[in-house]
Amino acid sequence: MSEEMVTMARNRLFHAPTVGTEGRAAHAASSAAHRGAKVDWDRLRQRMRGALLRPGDPGFEDARKVFNPLNDDHVPVAVAQCESTSDVREAVRAAANHVPLAARSGGHSYVGYSAPHGGLTLDLRRMSAVEVQSNGVATMGAGAPLRDVYGGVAQANRCLPAGSCFTVGIAGVTLGGGIGVLQRRFGLTCDHLVGAEMVTADGRTLTVSAARTPDLFWALRGGGGGNFGIVTQFTFATDPAPALTVFVVGFPPGKVPEVLSAWQSWISAAPRELWANCNMTGGDVPSCRVAGCFVGPSSSCNPLLDDLISRSGVLPNRRTVQDREFFSAMRFFSGSPERQSFVASSRILSEQASSPDAVASLLVGRPGVSIILDPLGGAVADVGVQQTAFPHRKAFATAQIYASATAASEAEVTRTVRDVVAGLASLGFGGGYVNYIDPALPDWAQAYYGPNLQRLRSVAHDYDPDGVFDFPQGLTRT
Repeated sequence: MSEEMVTMARNRLFHAPTVGTEGRAAHAASSAAHRGAKVDWDRLRQRMRGALLRPGDPGFEDARKVFNPLNDDHVPVAVAQCESTSDVREAVRAAANHVPLAARSGGHSYVGYSAPHGGLTLDLRRMSAVEVQSNGVATMGAGAPLRDVYGGVAQANRCLPAGSCFTVGIAGVTLGGGIGVLQRRFGLTCDHLVGAEMVTADGRTLTVSAARTPDLFWALRGGGGGNFGIVTQFTFATDPAPALTVFVVGFPPGKVPEVLSAWQSWISAAPRELWANCNMTGGDVPSCRVAGCFVGPSSSCNPLLDDLISRSGVLPNRRTVQDREFFSAMRFFSGSPERQSFVASSRILSEQASSPDAVASLLVGRPGVSIILDPLGGAVADVGVQQTAFPHRKAFATAQIYASATAASEAEVTRTVRDVVAGLASLGFGGGYVNYIDPALPDWAQAYYGPNLQRLRSVAHDYDPDGVFDFPQGLTRT
């Protein structure tokens, strides 16, 4: 991507906007109008089965926008609504080395990398079919949202561990590793990947597997989206769909240190069938809740929740426990499908936080800011740190720092999130999760990839030596 795009990402994170989002979008649209002059768009349109949309075309405005409205100032010069691998191949061949290229699946890139300003978005959402064979092997298009993924495998009475939000695309989830509510029992999404189809920077189509392309197959399992090529199809091994229990235990404000301390020891001792996060929300008096999923019936889950409450010494003000089948349980965690404006980042806990009081203090006087701790362990830790590209196998938990924002409040909220991230770092929280991507994360490449960084960069250079898919946090950058 261009230096202008790098500067834009940095400005968005460190400086207050001088105009509203609509004004920035209008300016971006006018500056993007002259881009892509070297691309024969008319010829590409003729060679694609799907639609190619340019600024001013009906549907372009809707097609170009990603999940976070704060990224509406990212205006591609074109959106290729790909319907097949052939469409992706034609688009890459036509535009490579002329304009920035990025694939868009769910469009949930936190800072809008799937909408390259002045570049070409390859929109894969029309490539979303999910098919499950009788042996449980599932093949799905890279544009499939998690709603379709879960629905497709559930119809075959199978399950696949993945993320929560139903509008997130399977591609981003898998390529970044894929944490979720079933990971302690079934592992990460990428742990179930057995093959993929990918279009490379030179417009070739590769069949990726451990046998055919071992280095690339290794890299796709946690190396981050957009770094090696455009994956158009995934093949996963699935598991039989289990009976599940979902739950939420809410606690009164002012008890974050007690609950966090109890949650840490409790989840460390829990069976791998249990996953539960600790969601702490800021305010004058911060509050928290523990929500999760248990592989098994509520009759076996409830004693575990009783243990958490006993450890904390805090009487909850809410307790919801429900038996659900697989798809219904995934829907319980799905949240709103509507676009949401937010600022977010991440950290990794290599071990339990030694000072729950200090963690809680970071949220005092910061309403709307959340620190969400998602436990690792169990099946995640069964895989070696360098066995796949996902490096956080032996860590205790991931931490997401999340805050709602508007165009007017974006700069202030961004500063607040940065302060919380820095505060967590001072408490020993290091690293980061690439699917919560953040250009301002210090030493981001090392934070995301740890001991796997150099091998990943080598693979990225092998498959994209000219940086066709380069972006501000891409692996082809040294």
